[in-house]
Amino acid sequence: LLLIFLTEYAEFLHCKGKKFTDFDEVRQEIEVETDRVTGMNKGISSVPINLRVYSPHVLSLTLIDLPGITKVPVGDQPPDIEQQIRDMIMQFISRENCLILAVTPANTDLANSDALKLAKEVDPQGLRTIGVITKLDLMDEGTDAREVLENKLLPLRRGYIGVVNRSQKDIDGKKDIKAALLAERKFFLSHPSYRHMADRMGTPYLQKVLNQQLTNHIRDTLPAFRSKLQSQLLSIEHEVEVYKNFRPEDPTRKTKALLQMVQQFSVDFEKRIEGSGDQVDTLELSGGAKINRIFHERFPFELVKMEFNEKELRREISYAIKNIHGIRQVLPTGLFTPDMAFEAIVKKQIVKLKGPCLKSVDLVMQELINTVKKCTKKLATYPRLCEETERIVAGYIREREEKTKDQV
Repeated sequence: LLLIFLTEYAEFLHCKGKKFTDFDEVRQEIEVETDRVTGMNKGISSVPINLRVYSPHVLSLTLIDLPGITKVPVGDQPPDIEQQIRDMIMQFISRENCLILAVTPANTDLANSDALKLAKEVDPQGLRTIGVITKLDLMDEGTDAREVLENKLLPLRRGYIGVVNRSQKDIDGKKDIKAALLAERKFFLSHPSYRHMADRMGTPYLQKVLNQQLTNHIRDTLPAFRSKLQSQLLSIEHEVEVYKNFRPEDPTRKTKALLQMVQQFSVDFEKRIEGSGDQVDTLELSGGAKINRIFHERFPFELVKMEFNEKELRREISYAIKNIHGIRQVLPTGLFTPDMAFEAIVKKQIVKLKGPCLKSVDLVMQELINTVKKCTKKLATYPRLCEETERIVAGYIREREEKTKDQV
């Protein structure tokens, strides 16, 4: 057992049961899996590659390596690559229990850091953001990042930590991690701008800080977590007591269970529309959010697309005014359009809104039906109930759709 613990190895989720003891093979496997998921021409994917490293020399931390923002698409990357990567990053850093490492190269302008900008959006108070400054050894001669690392230039509540990673030349030359850490330590101790803060710089110190944050987080959340578990335990014990004398064939029990499932369906449907559900979709807009988008984005867009010929409208107004006067002389000094002419023109213009309105109704009704289908998934254990619930609710929605279209 001691030998197993002292042996460093890694496992991938997509290669269950296979242990990698050569970390060059780990690097190669990451590259191979990346190409398999995203293609060979710099494509992207939000599907994570799960790697677990077992070692007596590493801390118990979960790290998520997110891509940097790509401004210009290359290779097979889509035109909206920047927005896709941004959305992918926001899915992770928006979580309140996530610590954000805002990594910025020292040889770039810190004020233009995408990492710090995104971190500021989801963590404006800086409660869970740590600045990490890389490539300190690549700065121009005569310049340094001392003010940044001393937290004076763009202050962060948790400050900044500088690191010096292996270069591509070091990686190609098989420079191991131990040698890289020694070189990093030597750099900070020998650099005139950083030697006074060397004990607060480097990868080992960053590991120590992260481990301390994990410890603090566990200490702060454990009481509430324990209380929640105890509450759930009491609830389950109470439920067990209720079902001790349960008779499966009791018709009253069946009726009560049926009502509970229907009521739960109603609650789930309402929550998906209001946006207060316990299951949040992070892949696409759905439920109330999508309906909101239809009304506030899609419908106005359809209105903007409508063709409007001002010259033709003026001609119609002129004809309408003349026609309602008949053989009477039209006075050129009138300040207001006659009521009958105004109503005739307005009604004709309002008719043009019918198409976009009906289209919006179709989109809203389709999303409501999709929401019904998602809510009935919880009833999948009872196919007949699931089918009947979906049929009745979808039928009611379609009935309301027809009435709404008639009103339009």
